[in-house]
Amino acid sequence: MWKEWLHLGLMLVLICCGVNVQAQEIQYLPPKLMLLKTYHGQNLNGWVMSEKLDGIRGYWTGKLLYSRQKRILTPPAYFIKDFPPFALDGELFTERGDFENISRIVRSQKDKGWAKMKLYVFDVPNAEGNLWQRLNKLQTYLKTHPNLHIKIIPQIPIQSRTQMMAFFHQIVENGGEGIVVRNPTVSYQFGRSDQILKFKPLFDEECKVVAYHAGKGKFAGMLGAISCKNKRGTFRIGSGFSDNERRNPPPIGAIITYQYRGLTNKGLPRFATFYRVKSDVFKKDK
Repeated sequence: MWKEWLHLGLMLVLICCGVNVQAQEIQYLPPKLMLLKTYHGQNLNGWVMSEKLDGIRGYWTGKLLYSRQKRILTPPAYFIKDFPPFALDGELFTERGDFENISRIVRSQKDKGWAKMKLYVFDVPNAEGNLWQRLNKLQTYLKTHPNLHIKIIPQIPIQSRTQMMAFFHQIVENGGEGIVVRNPTVSYQFGRSDQILKFKPLFDEECKVVAYHAGKGKFAGMLGAISCKNKRGTFRIGSGFSDNERRNPPPIGAIITYQYRGLTNKGLPRFATFYRVKSDVFKKDK
């Protein structure tokens, strides 16, 4: 892997110096990823939907596997042995409810479970044509190069909002994270795009503020996060606060409402965000 890092550094230096780099060498460069916006009732006529897998983003350049943060991942050789010589964008995933384990496997420099991992592909970035044509390039490749670690995520045409919502509720009720809706007629979109949207459930609950944590960086001198406690345990909430709320945080003992997107394996809220103080009046423990 150190040779690949060295090669990558050399390619970046050459490009910065204006040297022409061959197309095949671009496969070593960090990819520009397509990022999702959020569904808020937009017109989805002619669009498709698929399950949003709760895993780790995996972008295969044809040579290297990258995370969303453009970090080179280090799967064992057997995992990428028969990957295609062209780019794939997808999600590294095992099963629903397994995010912590997936993250542990991907972060490790050793093989701690890659054998049960798959790259669930939702696009073939550099292929020509619409989404169906781009995915067909991979389907054709897999017919002659079968691979246990690559799976194409099914894309289902949206026929009505009722059908979409039924699919959404089915996914969520079975432990899924949500769905992705997208326009299949556009090319691969670099950066955050309004042509591909995420639709995830948002839950809300109440908890009691039990501690403050000082802010750092731009929040220095203000609230950084609070510790909150309810039936699920004690956990931190560090987002959702306005600057005024960070200067004047909810009092210790206050009951607040927070929003979250599902639970961790330990039963704590995932991505908990401050919403509001339940009331200006709160009761202290007796």
